[in-house]
Amino acid sequence: MTSVPNTLRIRRALEDAIVAGRYLPGTRLDPEALEQEFDCSRTPIREAFQQLEASGLVRVMPKRGTFVSQWSPEELAERFEVMAEIEASCGRLAARRITQAELDAFQGVHDDCRRLAEAGEVEAYYARNSEFHHCIYRATHNAFLVQEAARLHAMLQPYRRMQLQVRNRMGRSFAEHDAIVTAIRDGDGDGAARALHDHVIVQGDRFHDLIAAMRRTLA
Repeated sequence: MTSVPNTLRIRRALEDAIVAGRYLPGTRLDPEALEQEFDCSRTPIREAFQQLEASGLVRVMPKRGTFVSQWSPEELAERFEVMAEIEASCGRLAARRITQAELDAFQGVHDDCRRLAEAGEVEAYYARNSEFHHCIYRATHNAFLVQEAARLHAMLQPYRRMQLQVRNRMGRSFAEHDAIVTAIRDGDGDGAARALHDHVIVQGDRFHDLIAAMRRTLA
């Protein structure tokens, strides 16, 4: 196997591991251990690190190593602010452009989220929550916006996962989803944009709750 497919395989596996919480923010990625895990040379590991750095998921620090990105409170607030604006744009376009087939699939994911929220299945809910947002991105029918939204979504996923640890957050998240689905189904672009912006933005008490969850998780 050449280094090109190896690099892609390793990058995807590491991205999935970071998103799934196997590697927490601030964790140093050990290239020697990864060489053994993936049965490869150092070259595809280094190339995968470079690609992950370009996506914002890791930081390569000369003479120190490669670390899963860990943002300061200020950096995190900035990124969530941008994410909220991007998701609002996605919601506005999706409300105008979503097809019936896409709407049916979107409703199916929403129904899954309802069932999981009622059952208190946080990890499974988180996975479907991610698909919920990707349904909206795809419904924009704007390839560049899909790419940018997905990139920032992946970058923030470890922190969005931490948000669900906050008491009652999953229930509130689903209620916010319900408003988003209604607006998109009704073709209400401005309503969808507002609902998504409010769903994603991390300010005030929600921001302090996230910081507290980070401290517990990363301690």
